[in-house]
Amino acid sequence: MTDLAIIGGSGFAQLEGLEITSREVVRTPFGETSAPLTHGALNGHDIVFLPRHGPGHTIPPHKINYRANIWALGEVGVSRVVAMAAVGGITRAMAPASIAVPDQIIDYTYGRDHTFFETDLTEVTHIDFTEPYCPELRMRLINAAREAGVEVVGAGTYAATQGPRLESAREIVRLERDGCDVVGMTGMPETALARELGLCYACCAVVANWAAGKGEGPITLEEIDRTLFGAMSRVRRLLAQLVTGL
Repeated sequence: MTDLAIIGGSGFAQLEGLEITSREVVRTPFGETSAPLTHGALNGHDIVFLPRHGPGHTIPPHKINYRANIWALGEVGVSRVVAMAAVGGITRAMAPASIAVPDQIIDYTYGRDHTFFETDLTEVTHIDFTEPYCPELRMRLINAAREAGVEVVGAGTYAATQGPRLESAREIVRLERDGCDVVGMTGMPETALARELGLCYACCAVVANWAAGKGEGPITLEEIDRTLFGAMSRVRRLLAQLVTGL
């Protein structure tokens, strides 16, 4: 049994280099997961892999069953979760093709099932979310990147927006004014749900494009796909080094 899971985001529906040993359907009190959990070995080390948007990347951000996904990972014994995410770059340090390990998050989503603590409670439950990401796993990601020769931005604030549309230019101005460095659509409630279950959770964000109004011309899916594809070799090196260190 492994204690490490990798959640794949846009551009990461499959984990190249993963030697698959089995797939497991986990029944949860919250419905179906995005896909069966994939058990396998990465660089000789056991992990669990779950594509957040489904095997064919068909589930939009606001329709992902975040509660089922996180609950299932905890149910099979996972204690550490690395969440891959494709994001838009807002601040200068977050240029396309950059890899970032954010340390803060701001939630702009709405209407999502965002907590496990809402029914059959013996008391109201609150979690400390001062540091939303696990400091230990964040540092392991940053150190693994350095050891693998992969440049990373070791901090930043992730803006979690509703999607599935991309943001307007003025919305990005607002997010930057709020202190956000990157923008994505899947960081919440996933991050908070992991904290509710006591999982050590960190995000590895790949900047796929400049956010609206920060680049030249419109944002295209072709541009995003091209950038993510180009970053894949560095992501693989980082993850291989991470699992070796764990």
